[in-house]
Amino acid sequence: MTAQLTSQSEAPAGRVVLVGGGPGAWDLITVRGMHALQAADVILTDHLGPTDELDKLCEVASKEIVDVAKLPYGKQVAQEKTNELLVQHAREGKRVVRLKGGDPFVFGRGFEEVQACVAAGVPCEVIPGVTSAVGVPELAGIPVTQRGVVHAFTVVSGHLPPGHPKSLVNWRALAASGATISVIMGVKNARAIATALMDGGLAGDTPAAVIQEGSTQRERVFRCRLETLAETFDAEGIASPAVYVIGEVAGL
Repeated sequence: MTAQLTSQSEAPAGRVVLVGGGPGAWDLITVRGMHALQAADVILTDHLGPTDELDKLCEVASKEIVDVAKLPYGKQVAQEKTNELLVQHAREGKRVVRLKGGDPFVFGRGFEEVQACVAAGVPCEVIPGVTSAVGVPELAGIPVTQRGVVHAFTVVSGHLPPGHPKSLVNWRALAASGATISVIMGVKNARAIATALMDGGLAGDTPAAVIQEGSTQRERVFRCRLETLAETFDAEGIASPAVYVIGEVAGL
C-alpha cells in the first residue's frame, strides 16, 4: 500500500501531514516539518517532541490543537480515535498535521495512520524526524556505531517485557548479535530486559548508558554496566522518556 505523497506547494486543502518532531528539543525538528506546522489548520499532538514549545515553531493562536497523547501506563487516546480525527478534519477541508515525537515510522504508529488516510482517500504526506534511539545517545556523546568497535545497531521497543506472549523481540539473538542495543519505551522493563540479555550470554560488565529527557534542559545521563542497569534506574529515579544504550560504544 502506498500513500498519496504530494509536495506542500501542490497539495490542496484537506490533507494530512505526519511530522516527526525529533527527540525533544524544539529546534531539532526539520525545516520541512516546521513549515508544515506553520501551514496547518489543525495539529494533533503527542506528549513527546516539541509539543510544549509549539509557539516557537508556529502561530499557535491560529491553530486548533488536539491532544491525542498516549502516556506510558497513563492517559491513553485510542489509535482508532486518532485515525478518525485525522480523516474527519481532512474531509472538512482542513490542513492537518499529526505531530509525533521522534520519527513517525520508528515505533510511532505512523504507518497505521498513513493506512487509515489511504483507506479513507485522504492525501497524506510523511516528513521524517530524528529518532531518539539514535539522536539522544548522540547528543550525550555516545555513537551507536564506531569504526573498529561495532558495525551494527538495533533499535528495540521495550514496552513489553521479555517473555510476554505478544513480544516479537528475540532477546537471546540480540544478546549474541554483537550489535549496539538502543532501547526506547523500556523504563518499566529495564530490569527484565537486562536479565534476559545476560541470560542470553551478554556479559554483565558490558557498558551501558541511560539518558533521560535527552536533548532538553532536563537531560540526565548515567553510565553503568548491564549488570547494574536496573539498580541505576532505581537509585536515580529514572522515569520516561528515557533511552538506554547497551554495548561497547556506551563505554567510549
